[in-house]
Amino acid sequence: MTIFSHTLDFDTLVDLLLVPASIVLAALTAGIIADRLIRRYIDRHLDVEESTWKYVLIRSMQGVPIFFSFIIGLYWAIDAVEISPTVTKLLSYLLFTSNVFSITRVLARTVDGVVTMYFERSGRNLPKTTLLNSILIGIIYAMGLLVILQYYGISIAPILTAAGVGGMAVALALQETLANIFSGLHLILSKQLRIGDYIRLGSGEEGRVTDITWRFTTIIPLGASNTIVIPNKTIAGANITNFSLPTQNINISVPVGIAYDSDLAAVERITIETAKEVLARVDDNPNANPLVRYTAFGDSSINFNVILPSSMFDHQGVIQHEFIKALTERYRTEGIDIPYPIRTIIQEHNGAVENTSQETIAPDQ
Repeated sequence: MTIFSHTLDFDTLVDLLLVPASIVLAALTAGIIADRLIRRYIDRHLDVEESTWKYVLIRSMQGVPIFFSFIIGLYWAIDAVEISPTVTKLLSYLLFTSNVFSITRVLARTVDGVVTMYFERSGRNLPKTTLLNSILIGIIYAMGLLVILQYYGISIAPILTAAGVGGMAVALALQETLANIFSGLHLILSKQLRIGDYIRLGSGEEGRVTDITWRFTTIIPLGASNTIVIPNKTIAGANITNFSLPTQNINISVPVGIAYDSDLAAVERITIETAKEVLARVDDNPNANPLVRYTAFGDSSINFNVILPSSMFDHQGVIQHEFIKALTERYRTEGIDIPYPIRTIIQEHNGAVENTSQETIAPDQ
C-alpha cells in the first residue's frame, strides 16, 4: 500500500511538471530557431542592406528572441500550474519586467543604429558613445521604466510632476552643465562640427575632433599624443576654422625661389613632376594636379609658389617635408640654382663712391 502511494505521488508529480516543462522547452526551441534565422539574415545581407533601417532593426533583435521566448514560455507554464496567487502575481511582475526590458533594449539598439546610420549618410561621423545617442537611449529606457511602474499599479503622474518641479530646481543649480549639454547638441545638429574634423579655435587651440560628450569636446592636436578637453559652451561661442569643410582636401602652398638665369619653363615642368611623384608616394594621390605660380621678382631670385593638393589636413607636414627634400635633390641634379640672398654694399668718401661690393648672406648670418 505504501509502495502504491509513492508510485501514485511520483506519477502525479510527473503529470504536474510535464505540461509546464513542455511549454518552456517549446518556447525556448522557437526562440533558438528565430535567433538563428536572424543571424542567417544578417550574414546574407551584410554587404547589401547594411545601411537600411530594416537591417538595423533585425540586427538589434540579435540574441533577444531566445530570452524573450523563454520568458513567454515560463509565463505560460506558470499559468498551467496551480500555485499560490501571491507567488503567481510576483512571478508575473518579474516576467512582465523582463519582457518590457527586452522590448526596450531592441528599441534602444534600433534608434541608436538608425541615428548613427543617418549621420553616416549625411557625412557626419557620430560614434555611438557620444551625446545625442546617449540622450535618445536614456529617454527610451526611461519610457520603459514608466511602463513597468504603471503595470505595478504605481501612478506615474506624481512622478512626472515631481520630475518637472525637481527639473526646474536642477536646471537652476546646474546651469553651467546644462549649457554645455545643449551646446553639444547644437554642435552636432548644426552640421558645422563633425567627429574627425580638424578645427582651429579663435583662442588658438587646434586639433582633430575625437568626441563630443555631455560636457566636453575633445580634440587631439596634429602630431601630438595629448588631448585637449574644451567645454561645449566655449566651442559653441568661439570663432572656429574648420579645415575639413566643405571637403577634406586642402591646398598646401610652398614658396620657392630660383636664380634669374634659370629657364622658367623647365623649372615649372621639373617642379610639377617632382610634386606629382611626392604626392603619389606620400598622399596616395597619383592623379593630383599641383600648380606652379610665379609671384615676384625678388632681391636675388624669381619667387613662385608650388600649390600641392592634399587629401587630408594631417598630411601637410609630411608632404612639405618630403617635397622640399625631393625638390632640392632634383634641382641639384638639373643644375637649377636656389640662390642665397645677396646685398650690394656701397662705400662713399667725400660724397664720391669709392667702392662697391656684393655680399652673400649665408643662412647662419
